[in-house]
Amino acid sequence: MKIFDEIESEVQSYARSFPRVFNKAVGEFLYDQEGNEYLDFLAGAGTLNYGHNNPLFKEKLLEYIHNDGITHGLDLHTQAKGEFLEAFNEKILKPRGMEYVVQFTGPTGTNAVEAALKLARNVTGRENVISFTNGFHGVSLGALSATGNSHHRGAAGVSLSGTSRMPFDGYLGEDIDTTAYLDKVLSDSSSGIDKPAAVIVETVQGEGGINAASFEWLRNLEKVCRKHEVLLIVDDIQAGCGRTGTYFSFEQAGINPDIVTLSKSLGGYGLPFAVVLFKPELDLWKPGEHNGTFRGNNFAFVTAKAAIDHYWSDDKFAQEIQRKGAYVSKRLDAIIDAYGEGNFTTRGRGMFQGINCVNGELAAKITRKAFQQGLIIETSGADDHVVKFLCPLIISDENLKKGIDIVEQAIKEVCAKEDSIPEEKDYFEPTRLAS
Repeated sequence: MKIFDEIESEVQSYARSFPRVFNKAVGEFLYDQEGNEYLDFLAGAGTLNYGHNNPLFKEKLLEYIHNDGITHGLDLHTQAKGEFLEAFNEKILKPRGMEYVVQFTGPTGTNAVEAALKLARNVTGRENVISFTNGFHGVSLGALSATGNSHHRGAAGVSLSGTSRMPFDGYLGEDIDTTAYLDKVLSDSSSGIDKPAAVIVETVQGEGGINAASFEWLRNLEKVCRKHEVLLIVDDIQAGCGRTGTYFSFEQAGINPDIVTLSKSLGGYGLPFAVVLFKPELDLWKPGEHNGTFRGNNFAFVTAKAAIDHYWSDDKFAQEIQRKGAYVSKRLDAIIDAYGEGNFTTRGRGMFQGINCVNGELAAKITRKAFQQGLIIETSGADDHVVKFLCPLIISDENLKKGIDIVEQAIKEVCAKEDSIPEEKDYFEPTRLAS
């Protein structure tokens, strides 16, 4: 650990929560230099939906490297890119009735957000963008202006302009539809809110605390955007690629975003990769008007295609995610019933769920105890008060149960409560689908 203390910046964060030197990872497990095994419920903050070193992807990647496949190609046409685009179009977009242009941006989620905001402003000729309370879209300056968290915003060093903040679903209470407020301010020329180029929203706010917007709220938001001729951007960087039970997190709401950002698990293998999807009529870019040396990652094209071919050629994988998500919901509800006493509630959907604690101190105690028992799990939310379940989607039933058992035991110890939840039940659905 000495070299990290000597020369690595103080900006490091996850290493503080999990002070080990890791050197191996397989599936849903991480291993440190001493050979200790850890069940991973962090999964690269949602980058490893298909697990660590997925053997199906590794084989394709090693074959590509062995054959001297293109590593870096700027935005040149490469075979790997073409095959990814073909698979994405035929197996993701067309079956969902979606027609989008694909823009390859820099390799991270914040790069995709920057491109999306820039495109929306160029297309509409307007500057303002509507973002939401507790939203998180990245920490480069443009994306940071749409991010709500004061900890991240405070590090900017400059004023962050160009956005107006609106209350997310549930922010003002369960019975208040905050899209009605948005409609009101956009309808009132004296509201002080300039007509925006776009609205940017996460259907489930990951870093903001696993706040899941209702499908009705999302549909109402789309209606407001259409009424006022404002572009709708869905930031699906963490909630997409199957995390909520469908490939895109907005599918079940039945909305049709103008622009979608994807990254994190898009590349499948944990390789940096980000894109912006947008409707063809919005493709007003001039050649090279928005670029970057690392736009498009040929290694990630290979593994992204493998992920689509193996997991998204039919709906079996989506059904498996939904089944596991239902199990997570039942387990978390049972834990809350047993230990809640006003300290805990649940939130989220699919395999993107969390336990909302009464404060960040309580959540931190739970995750520390869980780590002592071999589980890597983090917190999120404005005060780090939500224990965030973000395990690989391919996790086995046995290890999913094991991880939640560890969290339950940690909660029991932290709450110093001797009672346990009822006799062990089979929380999984009785019929298991083929993987």
